[in-house]
Amino acid sequence: MTADGVPGDANGVDVVALGESMVTFLPSRAGRLADVPSFDRGIGGAESNVACALAAAGHRTRWVSRVGADGFGDHLVEAIARYGVDTRAVRRDPHRPTGIYFRTADDRDTDAHEVLYYRAGSAASAMSPDPDSVDHEALDSGRILHLSGITAALSADCLALLRELTAPRPGRPLVSFDVNHRPGLWSGTGDGEGPRVLLDLARGADLVFVGEDEAADAWGITGGPDAIRAALPEPATLVVKQGSSGATVFMEGLAEGAPSVFQPALKVDVVAPVGAGDAFAAGFLSATLRGLPAERRLRHGHLMAAAALTVPGDLATPPARAHTDRLAALDAEAWGTLRLGPGWTDGVPVNTEAKEEART
Repeated sequence: MTADGVPGDANGVDVVALGESMVTFLPSRAGRLADVPSFDRGIGGAESNVACALAAAGHRTRWVSRVGADGFGDHLVEAIARYGVDTRAVRRDPHRPTGIYFRTADDRDTDAHEVLYYRAGSAASAMSPDPDSVDHEALDSGRILHLSGITAALSADCLALLRELTAPRPGRPLVSFDVNHRPGLWSGTGDGEGPRVLLDLARGADLVFVGEDEAADAWGITGGPDAIRAALPEPATLVVKQGSSGATVFMEGLAEGAPSVFQPALKVDVVAPVGAGDAFAAGFLSATLRGLPAERRLRHGHLMAAAALTVPGDLATPPARAHTDRLAALDAEAWGTLRLGPGWTDGVPVNTEAKEEART
């Protein structure tokens, strides 16, 4: 166990991610789904996105899930493995299909955005505490176990599994939990059930990621990061994402009189506003595994998010670690004037002494 609570090396794995991944169909052009003539195939899944980003950044990761014994399942396992993720713990289900979804090219925050999910009864929705459903030994094989609230919404069995994994137990790795409140996934449950479940699961985790906006939507908390911390005092580390303004982290070991640290987000020329939350989590977890201070953890989260925002899909190739470290070490003035656009992860040197706005 390291000083900040991350267990030492366990079976050679840094992060294990549990969750459903789906084959994603991305439109060949903007417009309504009814008008799009063709789609390009990709992959999507909050937890596997984190595993892929961390693997591409040089960490040892494992993805645990279930997929159908079908061509889409083959594609998911092969595509995720190509990022360097260990997929040997993924189980195949001969009776249930792999989930798929279609989306438009529009910004998710606009009324024009459409998403159609075909995941009801999917192989991943059959994950449960039953040892035959998922590889429980694999779940405990890493230094960090990364979960999200999406899995809890898939089925009663999936929720039971997450309750078990976030409960105190001997040998439990550090549990990272991204709230990921998706109201549409909870529409079939009782009124307010989803938000209550997510709050309970977050309270059982060691490290929690939550957006300021989703805390307001799910729990009615509108008082900013301090109010969210008051509602979630249990996690040793709480990261509150504040959109384009930045992020705040509450964690043990900060300077006396400073219960939290805030770091502003970067200026980014956005190509597609998808995948940024998962990328931020990956950056923060990467810096956590390396034992970096709170400020650097937030900055690495922002840099990973910027990589995702400057490419069309959910997943982006992260910058080289040395490049990221140089940017994360900028002084406050240089960080505040840095601007990142498409291609910045290619490793073009940055003038870290520049006072004017830098674009890489």
